[in-house]
Amino acid sequence: MAKKDYYDTLGVPKNASDEDIKKAYRKLAMKHHPDRNQGDSAKAAEEKFKEAKEAYEMLSDDQKRAAYDQYGHAGVDPNMRGGGPGAEGFGGFAEAFGDIFGDVFGGQQRGGSQQRGGRQVFRGGDLSYAMEVTLEEAATGKEAQIRIPSWDDCNTCKGSGAKPGTKVVSCTTCHGHGVVQMRQGFFSVQQNCPQCKGTGKLIPEPCVTCHGVGKTKTNKTLEVKIPAGIDDGMRIRSTGNGEPGTNGGPPGDLYIEIRVKKHDIFERDGDDLHCAVPISFTTAALGGEIEVPTLAGKAAIDIPEGTQASKQFRLRGKGIKGVRSSYPGDLYCHITVETPVKLTEHQRKLLKEFDESLKKGGSKHSPSEDGWADKLKNFFSA
Repeated sequence: MAKKDYYDTLGVPKNASDEDIKKAYRKLAMKHHPDRNQGDSAKAAEEKFKEAKEAYEMLSDDQKRAAYDQYGHAGVDPNMRGGGPGAEGFGGFAEAFGDIFGDVFGGQQRGGSQQRGGRQVFRGGDLSYAMEVTLEEAATGKEAQIRIPSWDDCNTCKGSGAKPGTKVVSCTTCHGHGVVQMRQGFFSVQQNCPQCKGTGKLIPEPCVTCHGVGKTKTNKTLEVKIPAGIDDGMRIRSTGNGEPGTNGGPPGDLYIEIRVKKHDIFERDGDDLHCAVPISFTTAALGGEIEVPTLAGKAAIDIPEGTQASKQFRLRGKGIKGVRSSYPGDLYCHITVETPVKLTEHQRKLLKEFDESLKKGGSKHSPSEDGWADKLKNFFSA
């Protein structure tokens, strides 16, 4: 029985982004998970769950997806290579045994390539672009313009690669096919033509502007939408904005790598935010209300009497709503008690009097200190 198309299994188009594929898989996995389906429907649900899992594993891997797009299920079947089931003739043999005999017969690299009209075509390389954003921009999202390399048809030769007034001619070695056959003993292997490099054409007089490539490197402005909640290290794929392919192959992709700048106040941990909030010795002892910052503005916290250093207060929903999250995270405020500095003689006198009054009250004013002393006694007496 023929396998169902992976894209149809997930219910996404062939040009779906990585994020669309992931969302579709999560939806199906939740629906057909064995724990959610019991009774008569359990077996059918389990089969659909396995199909969705297999489809996601293949389409979420860039190399496997490229192979599947080119060759279908045969491209990702470890028992098959190249033309897939029913591949006949010399081409299927060359694909199947290319890895074994490639070194012997000088075979060309096939990664990211396919046959088109007898010629070997290659997908263009991917490009990477690092974009810095602030924590606020990462939380709310933004639209930006970036300048990236672009390759346009050469204005001098109009993309032909030949010097104006001359023509591109058919390769005399492969007769325009782009491939040749080499024999050794009873083996016959097909490979790219060494004369024309698989193009099937020769340029007797290359264009002086593009040196026979047919394209010149320029720059273009690209509109980029940064989704709200994106985190440091995440990547955004812009399909088809990488380097151009060879011999009519598809272009590569552009990957925009997000780098979130260090914030003066907040540190991000997933969807949660953390910040250190200093309070005075007096506020810690007597309590009171203080203002703390959030990404959306200010918020108030009630400091209870006798608050100790490292006390943590949690403000629900004041963190960041991640790109894959349903709810925003929380903000954790970590209290630090500031010790007074540069005291006057009068202030020193008052503190000493205050300290004496605390000592007269016994351990009720400093229970942690009393417990610490007991622990030290036990440690040294052991």
